[in-house]
Amino acid sequence: MPEKSLTSFDAEAAVLSDAPRSDAREATPPRPAPPRRAILMCAPDHFGIDYIINPWMENQIGQAALPRAKAQWENLRGKLAAHSEIAFVAPTPGLPDMVFTANAGLAIGDTAVVSRFNAKERRPEERLFCEWFEAQGYSIAPWPENVPFEGAGDALLDHARGIVWCGYGWRSGEEAPKHLERIFGRRAVALRLIDPRFYHLDTCFCPLSGGWLMYYPDAFDIASREAIRAIAPVEKRIEVGEKDALSFACNAVEVAGRVFLNACSEDLRSRLLDAGFTPVVTPLSEFMKAGGAAKCLTLQLPGAASKVIPRG
Repeated sequence: MPEKSLTSFDAEAAVLSDAPRSDAREATPPRPAPPRRAILMCAPDHFGIDYIINPWMENQIGQAALPRAKAQWENLRGKLAAHSEIAFVAPTPGLPDMVFTANAGLAIGDTAVVSRFNAKERRPEERLFCEWFEAQGYSIAPWPENVPFEGAGDALLDHARGIVWCGYGWRSGEEAPKHLERIFGRRAVALRLIDPRFYHLDTCFCPLSGGWLMYYPDAFDIASREAIRAIAPVEKRIEVGEKDALSFACNAVEVAGRVFLNACSEDLRSRLLDAGFTPVVTPLSEFMKAGGAAKCLTLQLPGAASKVIPRG
């Protein structure tokens, strides 16, 4: 697919101010503040595009500007730190994608599943993430060697429904949902991804608090779209168009009713406000060159705020 189709949006031009606007919808009563949760991040000291493992990386080898990437990452970290405890895993030379901690694994409560990377370039990260989880006191659940699974890139906890949405088709195996059900004792809903641009579930699907879902329908096969609509009522679904999807608007992190995302059209901003959320744009153009944005750069650790050691 031509590079232009992936990167023609202007992420920097999409910046929205965090300051309140004179908009009647802003007067919506704030949601009750949820408990502060921990988020795992990895500084982009060694970030770069050194290989191609997804369509976004095409023609981008060596093109990421590290100083700008560091500034964008620090901006996101600072905004999240105002509402969450931030913990860090140490960056490692030669592992440029380790910054995308969403792929470290999936942790719920005291149990963690460490990712089994599909791409050989990322497999050295597995040991380092496993060591981090173990150092924090997590119980590491066994995972089959022959079933690829890329953590919270493809497995998203829906707090409102108590289920795990699990994407497969590009990076995680079709058998991954059943293993997650066995480990965590929660229903895992399998969703098949069919567009290579949206190679992880978190690039096109975002469960929000209160049972809301923000997602790009065309990233899924028909059966998966039907499964989503059967579980989430129409009044709780925020379906985004291709332009927002290609800006990775769904690759978002929600904390305390604020939705942190790379870019946001006025239409999507309006719908998020109507749903009671506050969109906060944090441009991440350098990471988009590698196929990641706000969600990819974070791993939320539900139920573990008292477990991890906050560092920021």
